[in-house]
Amino acid sequence: MKKRHISYLACAAALLGTFAGTSPASAAHRTLVVHPGESIQKAVDAARSGDTVLVRAGTYRESVTVRTPGLTLRGAGDRTVLRPAAKPAAAPAKAAVTCLGSGNGVCVVGWKDKALRDVTVAQLKVTGFAHNGLWSMGTDHLTVRRVTADDNGQWGIAQEHSTRGVFEDNTARGNGDAGLFLANNVKAEQGATDTKGALVAGNHLEDNRIGITVRRLRNLTVAGNYLTANCAGVFVVGDENKPRAGALTVRDNRLERNNKYCPKTARLPYLKGTGIVLTGTEKALVTGNTVVGHSGKSPLSGGIVLFKSFVGAGSEQNRITGNHLSDNTPADLVNQEPAKRKNTFSGNSCRASKPAGLC
Repeated sequence: MKKRHISYLACAAALLGTFAGTSPASAAHRTLVVHPGESIQKAVDAARSGDTVLVRAGTYRESVTVRTPGLTLRGAGDRTVLRPAAKPAAAPAKAAVTCLGSGNGVCVVGWKDKALRDVTVAQLKVTGFAHNGLWSMGTDHLTVRRVTADDNGQWGIAQEHSTRGVFEDNTARGNGDAGLFLANNVKAEQGATDTKGALVAGNHLEDNRIGITVRRLRNLTVAGNYLTANCAGVFVVGDENKPRAGALTVRDNRLERNNKYCPKTARLPYLKGTGIVLTGTEKALVTGNTVVGHSGKSPLSGGIVLFKSFVGAGSEQNRITGNHLSDNTPADLVNQEPAKRKNTFSGNSCRASKPAGLC
């Protein structure tokens, strides 16, 4: 038994080169340890499915691409920091779809016809990247937990074209667009896709343009998040494509004073004082949320707002029930859709609505 263990350590050392491997419980699941001054990417490339790449506390000036199923990439919390390299190196041939040179911190990427399954990224910080702190595409059951994404140019943590993602207990602050962004496909116009139960829960979103954006998706839950000091809290976005966005739940979130000002874009008017917005969505449930202290004069301002999309797709058959709203202007509840859309408001604790009578 002792000879077998020594033999394994020798193999691990040869495989990793400059990396130190800790003793695993079995040869099937190894822990590859990265220290400051070493390359996270080299350890990730050396890892096999089921392995953990453990990144010690320190600052690492690199981007990392994960394409191995079942891999766990874990740091030491906010003490493990990924920042952009001073001079981006050439992308390795193995990772054609790499973060290197694209301005992203961590990328988790599947293949055109095959999802990358069961990857976990946890307990590290990605900051200062030109585009996204963490970006994923073509994944199934990706877990992102206790990741901090601060001051990135576009999205803090983002995912597209994926299913069953879990985004839990993360922090995203000061990002150029959404702190947390989930979409079907960023570049192509197409109907909403079924996430098969994606979960966005327990995250802290602060000082972003939008706290959480859910775009052209169905069958997911946004629950128990805290959002403050963004231009807008939660955006659920659909359009004229079919299937329609919706059939999802936004529940038990706390949104306070998302009153930052953001100028208009080609797609949206300026933002300020927006809690939760549904636009172009159907059959969504918005319940149990606490929405307080929003103030603005944008067409999207208010506590909970139903807004007709700019491409003319209405929001219909949504249920807004059991929410607690106060001190939101122009109103706690704002419904810009006609009655024929069959959106329902019931059991909400609030004082003012547009039109009157929704509270």
